[in-house]
This record gives sequence, C-alpha cells and structure tokens, in this order.
Amino acid sequence: MKCFGNSELIINGDGSVFHLHLKPEQLADRIVLCGDPERVSMIAARFDTTECEVSNREFHTITGTYRGKRISVVSHGIGCDNIDIVINELDALANIDFASRTVRPEFRPLTMVRIGTSGGLQPFTPVGTYVAAEKSIGFDGVIYFYKGHETIRDTLLEDELIRQLDWNIPGLRPYVVSADASLIEQITRDDIMRGMTIAANGFYGPQGRELRLPLTEPELNRKIEAFRFENRCITNFEMESSALAGLAALMKHRAMTVCCIIAGRINKNMNTDYKNSLPALIEKVLDRI
Repeated sequence: MKCFGNSELIINGDGSVFHLHLKPEQLADRIVLCGDPERVSMIAARFDTTECEVSNREFHTITGTYRGKRISVVSHGIGCDNIDIVINELDALANIDFASRTVRPEFRPLTMVRIGTSGGLQPFTPVGTYVAAEKSIGFDGVIYFYKGHETIRDTLLEDELIRQLDWNIPGLRPYVVSADASLIEQITRDDIMRGMTIAANGFYGPQGRELRLPLTEPELNRKIEAFRFENRCITNFEMESSALAGLAALMKHRAMTVCCIIAGRINKNMNTDYKNSLPALIEKVLDRI
C-alpha cells in the first residue's frame, strides 16, 4: 500500500491539510465552492447551525447545516491552479488516512457545486442569466498532468474547436470535459441554463481583453462566439470549471459549476454590483445540493 511522504501530503502540526487548514472531521460530503473568501460568509449566513470556520490565505471554509443537510462552503480563489490545490486537498481529507498516510479502504465520494460569476458570450446570455457548465473548455492545461485524462475528455469536440477556431496559439491545446451528468440534473431546472463554458487561464488576454499588450489572436473571441457544434454554442467565459470538472471526474467525485452572468462580452456591458444577483442562485444551490 502506497504511503504518501511528508513532502507529498503536507499535514500541518495541528493535523490539518496544508493550504485549506481543514481537518478531516471538519469536511462535509456536500460542498459549495466559490472564488471570493467573503462570499463564504454570505452563503453560510443561510445556515441553520455553524459547526466550524477556518481561514488561511484565500481559502475560507465554514461547515454547518442547512435544512438538515451538512454542508461545507469553501473558497478557492481565482484560477485553475487554485482548483488543483483545493480539489486535491478536499479529496485527501475525504479519502486519505492522515495517521497512516495511506488511502482509506472505503471511498468517500464528494458532491461539489461551484457558484461563480461569468461573462456571457451570446445574445441569449445577458447579465443576470444563470448558466451551468454542462461542458467546460479548458484553456489551462491542468488535467494534462494527471494520468488517464484522455478517458474523460471529449476529443471529438476538441478537434472541432481546433478546426473552427483556426487555433494558432502555440503550446496550448484546449481540452473539453463534462460536468457530472447526475449533478447537472439535480441542480438545474428551467431557471438555470445548461451551457458550454470556457475556463480561461487568465482574465485579460486569454479572455480577449486588450489593454496595453496586443493579443496574439485578436479575432479569437469572434470565432468563439460563432462556434457551433451539434446545435450548441459556447455560452460564457469563467476561470475554474474545467479543472474542477476534470479533476473531480478522475477522482470519481461529482462536480459542476454554475455561474451568474455579470458581464455581456458582446455588448461590452458590466454589472459591477453583481453581488445583488447572487442570492437567488445561492438559495437554489443550497436547496438542491
């Protein structure tokens, strides 16, 4: 049986995992993820009881109960690199015995729903729309570092993306992964759109924003907006859904992302007061998770 060394699974002196500072008993099976550490408190304010609250850097966790369900709310910061940290450490908390540093004999599956914000790419995704990332297009490359990634990728859709977008950004091949189908069914109703979401590896250039630095491919967003495959199109940009869906699938957890559209990339409009758009989405996720 493999034993994880001290430098591979880093456990703090108090028995908590390195970045999240959580102990195994503090983690619920149902997890709501969000980027902003302050949003954790906003979500957990709806809890009936609070069990624990832990913070370290951008990682803020509150575990409690909501209508009889034990739920942990965890912030992950920005980007797929942070998702790599958070999902690996959540899985370690659930499935590795910290005393023996070995995998637990009984697999503990986690259910993870990320509540995020996003930029809409179509006329039918205006500001205020809720979009679930049924499929995620990763510009980040995180899952390529893990064995078996080819088994969870939609390579047919990847090839069509490369063709239609006339992809010419060197050293980077987009990948496509699906969210857990049963979780999509559980969370989405007629009030949440199912979409195809790009998880960009940056906020500016990778999402087609041009400030002082010129872009390698200034027409990329136009091509993205025009992309069609089996009567589907790309609905929105965000920055985490691909690594979340991909790593969770490889680890056999259930995961998905649902976003509130706060920017219209076609009309170039932005709702900077977007926090007022989130409460209804938060309540839907808490009710359905």
